[in-house]
Amino acid sequence: MLTRLYISNYALIDELEIKFDNGLTIITGETGAGKSIILGALSLILGERADSRSVRNPENKVVVEAAFDISTYALTDFFSENEIDFWEDECIVRREINANGRSRTFVNDTPVNVSVLKELTSRLVDIHSQHSNMLLSKPSFQLSVLDSIANNKEIASKYEVEYICYKNLQKQLLERRSEYEKSRTDEDYIRFQLSQFEGLKLVENEDVELEDLQKKLSNISEIKENLWMINSSLNGEENSILQQLSVISQRLQSTERNLSDIGGLGERVQSALVELKDIAQTVSYVDDQLVDDPRQLEIVEMRLNSIYELERKHNAASVNELLSIQQQYENQLSLINNSEDQIAEIEAALGAQQVKVAALASDLSESRKNAAQLFVSELKPLAQALGMRNLAFDIKFVETDFSSTGADAVEFLFAFNKNQALLPVKDTASGGEISRLMLCIKSIIARSMNLPTIIFDEVDTGVSGDVANKIGEMMGDICKRIQVLAITHLPQVAAHGDNHLMVYKADDEESTLTHVKCLNNEEHVLEIARMLSGKDVNHAAIENAKSLIETKK
Repeated sequence: MLTRLYISNYALIDELEIKFDNGLTIITGETGAGKSIILGALSLILGERADSRSVRNPENKVVVEAAFDISTYALTDFFSENEIDFWEDECIVRREINANGRSRTFVNDTPVNVSVLKELTSRLVDIHSQHSNMLLSKPSFQLSVLDSIANNKEIASKYEVEYICYKNLQKQLLERRSEYEKSRTDEDYIRFQLSQFEGLKLVENEDVELEDLQKKLSNISEIKENLWMINSSLNGEENSILQQLSVISQRLQSTERNLSDIGGLGERVQSALVELKDIAQTVSYVDDQLVDDPRQLEIVEMRLNSIYELERKHNAASVNELLSIQQQYENQLSLINNSEDQIAEIEAALGAQQVKVAALASDLSESRKNAAQLFVSELKPLAQALGMRNLAFDIKFVETDFSSTGADAVEFLFAFNKNQALLPVKDTASGGEISRLMLCIKSIIARSMNLPTIIFDEVDTGVSGDVANKIGEMMGDICKRIQVLAITHLPQVAAHGDNHLMVYKADDEESTLTHVKCLNNEEHVLEIARMLSGKDVNHAAIENAKSLIETKK
C-alpha cells in the first residue's frame, strides 16, 4: 500500500509530505484548495507525462517521491528482470522534473525509463476519476472486468502464449505460400537459365586456365622459335655456351694449382654449367611438347566466348561468380520442388496449434460466462442501493475470431427504467449513473484485485442523501481488502473514513501555498460539520456530523 508521498516545488506546493495508513483515507478541502494538484503529483509517479508548467520555481526541480509497502506482493521477479535493487518490504519511486520539462525516474534509487515505471506502478495503484467512467463503454474494459471477477490471469496468460504461436504460424504459412506462388511464376525462367549453366558444365577457376592456354596457343610459333634459339645457344653443335663453359672450367681448375688467388672459381663455373645443362634439357623438352594445333586453339576460344557471353548476361566477372549464380538458381528450384511439403508441414502445425488455442479460448469463454452470471447478480443490488432501483442489466456474448484476448466479444447492456429496452451504456446512462455504476463495479472487482491501493477522485459527484451514504458504505467495504483513498465533497462519504486529510491553501508574504493536515477525531468531526453547513459551523452541524460518524460505526 501507499505509505508516504513527498512533493516539492510542484504547482502550489512548496514542500509537502503526507503519510498514509491502511483502511479508508478521506481527502477533503474547498474547491481550488489543491486536491487535484496532489493527485496530479501522484500521477507523475504512475508515469503520466511531465509538464514544465507545473514547476513552481524554475531554478529548482520538481521532486515527487512515493513509498509503498510491498511486503505481501510477489514483485521480486519484476525487480530482477529489470535489474532494479529489491528492498525487502518497501519500494520507493521518485520522479524529478526540470524547468525544461525533462524528467528522470528512479525506483529504489535505480534509474529506470517511464515504461518500466508504468508497469511497476500499475501493480501498486489504481486511480479512478470521473474521466475513468468513459472506460465503461469500452469492450476491452468490460472484458477485463469479467476476467478479474473470474480470476482468469493464469489461463489468459497461457492463451496469449499459444495465440502468439498461432499467429506466427499463420504468418509463416502466408509468407511460404506467397514465396511459392512467386517461385511458380518464375519457374520456367529459372529452369531456362539453369539449363544454360548446366550446358556449360563450368569448373572453378576454369577461365583463368583457359586464358593461359589461349595465350600459349595463339603465340606458339614465336614461342617455339625462341625456345629453339635458346637451346641452340646453350647446346648447339659449334661453339655453344655449354662447350665454352666446359673449357673455361677445365682451364680454371688447371690454373688453380699454380695460382691460389683464383681458388674455387673452377668449381663455381662447374656448378653454373650443371644448372645451364638442366635449363637446356627443360627448354628442349618443352619445345618437343609444343604442337601447333589450330583446332585446339579454336576449341579454347569457343569455350571462352561462351563463358564471356554468360558473364555479360549475368553481370559476372569470373567463372566463380557464375558458379555462385548457378547455385542461387538451384536453390530457388529446390525451394519450388520442396515448397509443397513445407507448406503441408506448416499447415499441419497450424492445425494442431489451432486446436490448442480453441481449447483455451473455450475455457476462457466458459469462465467469463460463469463470471458474468455472478457479476449480474452482484451488480444489481449494489446499483439499486445507489438509487438505480429499476436497473436491468445483462451481458451479451458474441463469438469472434481468435484475438489476443480470446474468442469473445462482450457488451454490457443496461436499462434504468421499467419496460425500457436493454441498450449499451453509452446510449442509455447519464453521467451520474455511469459514475455510480463504475463505483459498484470497482467494489465488486476489488474482491479479486491483487492491487494494494485504489484512489477514488470525486466519483460521488451529483449524488446526495442516502445514496451518498451508500457510496461511503461501499468504499468502507472495499477498504477491508485494499487501501482506499477517496477525494470527496460529501459529508456522508467522509464520515466513513478511517483517516482524514484536509487540503487547504494559506498565504505567506510572497505567495499562496497548498498544505495538508492530518485530522484528529475532533477535527474530523468539525470538518464534516463544515461540509454539512458551510463556513458557519454550529452546534446542530456538529451533532449531525457526530451522528453520521456514529452511523458508520
